[in-house]
Amino acid sequence: MKRAITLAGGGPAVGLSLGALKRLKEADIHFDVWALSCIGAWLGIVYNQAEEGQEVETSEAFFRQIFRDDRTYSRFPIASVFAPDFFSEAQRVVSFILDPRSYQNLVLPDKIAEAAEVTLSLLSDPRKWNQADLNDWMLNQVLAVNPISRFMTSLMYLSKNNGLSRIYYPDSAFLRQLNFENLYKESKPFIYHNAYNLTKKRLELFANKPMKGYGRITPHSLCACSALPYIEEPTRLGDDMYCEGATIDTVNFEDMLRDHPDLDEVWVSRILDHDQVRTPDNLYDSLNNLVMLFAATTSEDDVKLFKFHAAEVGWKGRIIEIPVNHNITYDWTHSNLDRSIDDGYRATDLVLKKYQAQPEGKPPLRKLQPAQ
Repeated sequence: MKRAITLAGGGPAVGLSLGALKRLKEADIHFDVWALSCIGAWLGIVYNQAEEGQEVETSEAFFRQIFRDDRTYSRFPIASVFAPDFFSEAQRVVSFILDPRSYQNLVLPDKIAEAAEVTLSLLSDPRKWNQADLNDWMLNQVLAVNPISRFMTSLMYLSKNNGLSRIYYPDSAFLRQLNFENLYKESKPFIYHNAYNLTKKRLELFANKPMKGYGRITPHSLCACSALPYIEEPTRLGDDMYCEGATIDTVNFEDMLRDHPDLDEVWVSRILDHDQVRTPDNLYDSLNNLVMLFAATTSEDDVKLFKFHAAEVGWKGRIIEIPVNHNITYDWTHSNLDRSIDDGYRATDLVLKKYQAQPEGKPPLRKLQPAQ
């Protein structure tokens, strides 16, 4: 029996996959291939670099430091690893201020004159004294033509800062926790993750064992794998810039059956679902929805496409999908991590009960509902 597992992206929902691995380890189910993406890559690598027998405990401790305790998070809703690159950002601000091109087109006399005309028209027409027209006037006839607001807006959006945070520092204590050399032991399974090459416009794969077309897993490649645009700065590897591979392949099925045609089973831990997205109460919720909604729908489509591809190429193995719990939040809190681990554990337990009753060689298992 040769098995693969895919650990998908999904940020603060990672506990679902961690709970699944905990239950699978108890059931003595092992995997020969690990296909990883985004936060799933961090979990898969942390899990496999741990000392034998300590995989679950090491993984939980690692992610607990990324999540915050609930009281701290309640007034500082940022994961502990999402630190801005303060020094580089300050340098970029100074460079922008000292660049003469930053002052071009700040004062536009013709646009100021047009704004004045529109303002007089607004003041003389009571029909325009409504919220929509006043908001439009403030944006386009005040802020858009005011030289000070034009400079501050261009400083915010057009300086060389291209992400809210930066995660890759080669000498960081955070990365030094992980023993990447352990991944290269002969006894380890084949582990690979993806990253998107922005320079060459292609998805690339990185593995812990030699295989044609794969790069080598390193701390650098792992950070590139999770450099979600806007949230984290893109990462340079060699001469090329990389961002999160989950933007292209959230569950990372790329080339799995081509490179491992002898697989008997593929287990899928897809941790996002569009039903997890809720009406936002604030900008924090809205940003989470912006990121997670596309990832959730992409991961759902990835699984459907993989099942279709497997049938198309005549693969006879089984696809076993661990159901996604809808009750989690996208908060980087300890309570959400604990709840996700429990939910992932229970959902996997149900799958295992069905799996053990399913004879080999049958069609792929149907998606089961999570435990209540």
